Amino acid sequence: MGPHPAVAAIRLAVRRVLHDILTDHNPDSPGAGSGSQSAGDRSGTYERPPSPLVLVACSGGADSMALASALAFEAPKLGIRAGGITVDHGLQPGSDLRAAEVVLRLRELGLDPAESVAVTVGRGGGPEAAARDARYAALDAAAERHGATAILLGHTRDDQAETVLLGLARGSGIRSLSGMAAVSGAGGRYRRPFLQLDRQTARKACMVQSLPVWDDPHNADPAYTRSRLRHEGLPALEKALGKGVVEALARTAQLSRDDADALDAWASQAEASVRDATGRLECAKLYALPPAVRRRILRRAAIEAGAPAGSLFARHIEEVDRLITGWRGQGAINLPGKVVAQRQGGRLVIRQG
Repeated sequence: MGPHPAVAAIRLAVRRVLHDILTDHNPDSPGAGSGSQSAGDRSGTYERPPSPLVLVACSGGADSMALASALAFEAPKLGIRAGGITVDHGLQPGSDLRAAEVVLRLRELGLDPAESVAVTVGRGGGPEAAARDARYAALDAAAERHGATAILLGHTRDDQAETVLLGLARGSGIRSLSGMAAVSGAGGRYRRPFLQLDRQTARKACMVQSLPVWDDPHNADPAYTRSRLRHEGLPALEKALGKGVVEALARTAQLSRDDADALDAWASQAEASVRDATGRLECAKLYALPPAVRRRILRRAAIEAGAPAGSLFARHIEEVDRLITGWRGQGAINLPGKVVAQRQGGRLVIRQG
């Protein structure tokens, strides 16, 4: 008798990602990702590289505990070393003790290394964004410290749907609607195996395996935007539109990502054609481009000039775009990072002010 369907689903999702990691880690090796030794290996003509280390980021919640259990089960079969990291944000009383409990659970699963990392959460961008920034910085540092090839994150299809709705509310464009990528970070460090699985599958997998889970009270705190969306917004949408909203939003994310990737590639190719011999942007040539392509070029130019990407919103780019499409002699546009955009002699100049 095989494992429970929920357990089988999470293991399959993790197995697929581990195969991808093996292929990326050593694409030219014989039998990469197969978990077996090739004839070349047995004859000594091929020396297998060191086994990659894959870490799981685990909060102790159902999603990440299910992910940790699947990694612990699948990694040894593929010759992959598996470890776990939990981040103590220090935002709740007793968070250090809870983090220690999570480390103990990871070790009980057989993960090594397994450690807790304490961070200090700042105030920039709001509490959710500040906690996220601190968490990813800690995970990046842990990956470098241990030489990890990848870090698995437990985001589910439900998380993806919430991310799409948050992007829609911000009005930030198609890239914002594309949600979370299955592979992201420097060198494809972050992998999200569960984006096609719902939250209930992960919770069920924990229950049938008798894995203890911790439900973060922040996830039910209406002070947080994502919490309100999860407990009020999405249920209201499902009540009005019927079941299937989460799945539809997840499909929207993938379609939006494909479109955004294509437009980014187009903008990258078109950028050289709209610059003069000195590298300055020519307004007439920019005007001839489709708006979606032109605005991507403008955004990239602003970031290259020093504008922080996280503080550069659609309204900033729209103001700069009006220097191209609605030129009436208006003055310079101030952008985040003390960057200034202005039109001079038919050229668009974007630089530090």
